[in-house]
Amino acid sequence: MAPAIELIGISKSFGPVRANRDINMRVEKGTIHGIVGENGAGKSTLMSILYGFYQADEGEIRVNGASLTIPDSNAAIAAGIGMVHQHFMLVENFTVIENVMLGAEQSGLLSSGIRRVRAELLRLEREHGLAIDPDAVVETLPVGLQQRVEILKALYRGAEILILDEPTGVLTPAEADQLFSVLRHLRDEGKTVILITHKLREILAVTDNVSVMRRGEIVATVKTKETSAPELAELMVGRRVLLRVEKGAAVPREPLLEVTDLTVRDGRGVAMVENVSFQIRAGEIVGIAGVAGNGQSELLEALSGIHAAERGTVRLCGETLDLKRDMDPAMLRTRGMAHVPEDRHHMGLVLPFTEAENAILGYHRDPAYAKGPFLDVAAMRAEAQAKIAAYDIRPPSPDLRTANFSGGNQQKVVLAREMERDPAVLLIGQPTRGVDVGAIEFIHKRIIEMRDAGKAVLLVSVELDEIRALSDRILVMCAGRIVGERGPETSEGELGLMMAGETVAEAAQ
Repeated sequence: MAPAIELIGISKSFGPVRANRDINMRVEKGTIHGIVGENGAGKSTLMSILYGFYQADEGEIRVNGASLTIPDSNAAIAAGIGMVHQHFMLVENFTVIENVMLGAEQSGLLSSGIRRVRAELLRLEREHGLAIDPDAVVETLPVGLQQRVEILKALYRGAEILILDEPTGVLTPAEADQLFSVLRHLRDEGKTVILITHKLREILAVTDNVSVMRRGEIVATVKTKETSAPELAELMVGRRVLLRVEKGAAVPREPLLEVTDLTVRDGRGVAMVENVSFQIRAGEIVGIAGVAGNGQSELLEALSGIHAAERGTVRLCGETLDLKRDMDPAMLRTRGMAHVPEDRHHMGLVLPFTEAENAILGYHRDPAYAKGPFLDVAAMRAEAQAKIAAYDIRPPSPDLRTANFSGGNQQKVVLAREMERDPAVLLIGQPTRGVDVGAIEFIHKRIIEMRDAGKAVLLVSVELDEIRALSDRILVMCAGRIVGERGPETSEGELGLMMAGETVAEAAQ
């Protein structure tokens, strides 16, 4: 049987940057094929060529044994290829039905098109276990269901080959498990799935075969059951990678961030953070565990000055802050607080800006970069080059627009900017979202180094393994409240119960 996809000698360059080098890859029909590699290894570029976003400089694409030219995404869809992107391509104020039919209306009469789409959606839901309210407005849906809409869009267009690019980067562990159940079902129904991810645990859990990319090349393709996480990590990075966090005991000192009875409401007046109190001392990492949507994001935004708090007390480095006058992001930076936001695209970066411009964003009035009303471009570029070298940001170009970096390298730009300011308090949300194993090891080491240098770190992550590995104390949030404090030795099961608003005793009854 001909493979679903065969790539032969695919090469692609962007100016001097060689993104793909003579790629040869075979994806068998009815399998889940994983692609792993470091950030900037060329994974997304390769799949963008297969989906028609880019054109290869050299090479051949075969789909089901037939050689094809794929000039655009319409040609890919016609060939039975669908793609779910890392950042969803949905119109948020449209309904599910409207998003699914957008671009595939097939009729000038929308009412008849909507009836046809509704019937097809019901069929797809029944066949593949993708239940969703077709009339729901997308922006009201949780992220896991928005991703389900993207999958339904591809299936509605007749996709037999489905590409998913970092699909769990924005999902909770429970939502990721639901996604993998869907992917296994699609495979069992005869679909072919290509899964791009940096999470080795997910590769081992759900794929049949895995290809490893390093610096634009395929360095190995193996059966998943015949490999291991350490072996894949070494193939990805080209060296042995420590897949655990090594740290000594914390030596906490004086409190640097003290929060008392903090309440934050959203635009509807709903309390997203309610009477939250805690403190973080110099020389410790405090992690916040919770299911997405339980107030962690609003807490970070309030403490960093992005979202106004309704009431409460915040003390930073021993000084009580006025919630109305002092909780301004620029002012907080001057007082020793840095913030790595959870959403790098909407809060951490200006994507059309170059790496050099983003490397000083928020600190651009610093005399080191400013000459009166003008920016010192040479100083900016020198600063960017130093951060590129220290954080291994790829491509190593301060003049490249940040939109052209991979997600993991975009994250490194934000981390370098905030960590290198030597703050007293670091607020950090989802530090390794979309980041490869080698970079995760580096980022974890830097966070531990900051703790050991006497900084106070508040860590928010949906990755319970990350929370447990890095934190000296863990606060659990549920429904906007802190429902308990635990140590890092606490089991994932117990933390999960607390995140759901239950105790171990209640679950046993």
